[in-house]
Amino acid sequence: MFYHVKELQYHAKPERPDPIFATQLQEVLGGQFGEISVAMQYLFQGWSVRGDGKYRDLLMDTGTEELAHIEMLATMIARLLDGAPVGDLETAAKNPIIGAILGGMNPQHAIVSGLGAMPADSVGNRWTADYIIASGNLLADFRANLNAESQGRLQVCRLYEMTNDRGVKDMLSWLIARDTMHQNQWIAAIRELESKENVVVPSTFPKSLEKREVAYTLFNYSQGNASAAGPWAHGMAPDGEGVFNYVEYPVPFGDVPKLNPAPPNIFNTPPAVLNANTDTIPPNLC
Repeated sequence: MFYHVKELQYHAKPERPDPIFATQLQEVLGGQFGEISVAMQYLFQGWSVRGDGKYRDLLMDTGTEELAHIEMLATMIARLLDGAPVGDLETAAKNPIIGAILGGMNPQHAIVSGLGAMPADSVGNRWTADYIIASGNLLADFRANLNAESQGRLQVCRLYEMTNDRGVKDMLSWLIARDTMHQNQWIAAIRELESKENVVVPSTFPKSLEKREVAYTLFNYSQGNASAAGPWAHGMAPDGEGVFNYVEYPVPFGDVPKLNPAPPNIFNTPPAVLNANTDTIPPNLC
């Protein structure tokens, strides 16, 4: 069960309107690594946990907090749009100074959302559930969560440097701090799960069914051999079950593939045309 508390988790008051920055702020609301994405990702991961306990509770705690961040950002965007010019923009834009000011505003903020935030990124792409990951494997999902928080914090830090509005910076500094916490909590949860399961996902797939002879081999498939200097090319692997090795000149393990011709009713290119030794099309195919 959810219920809404009317007060914001933290302040969302800009010093002045800024419709251009409102457009930019949409990225961390409705972009791939925005607050809508992480809220839905954590909640769906939590709802999918088949059992109760600390991991499910952690997911539900964090997913619900991200809903609060959505509200903060939506409020900030609406306030940044206060007083936005929504009249005859074509006439106004004839003034080069005004035109430059209006050049970065998302017209949908006036036309579609009525000076409100939208479930979209900074260039107008609508948020999609394709952004979220909820696999049912907590170790895999927590690693995805760490990536989402890393990318999200990176974007918020960049936005922090793109504005001089002290009110906006104050709210962004809160979000940056919460992303610091969330990165650390997912790292802690990942380490605990790794200590219980080991590091490779999934941990329950029978090792006898994988080709163990190449399970710890780095193949050199790029010019040079600089990658051989990394810890992934020598020494014990992180799972403690194999030793890394490096193959500088990989050789193919398979044969040249040869596919049977498709049936005539598929109307593929005739086999005679594909024959490497055939320079012309036989008369009966003309």
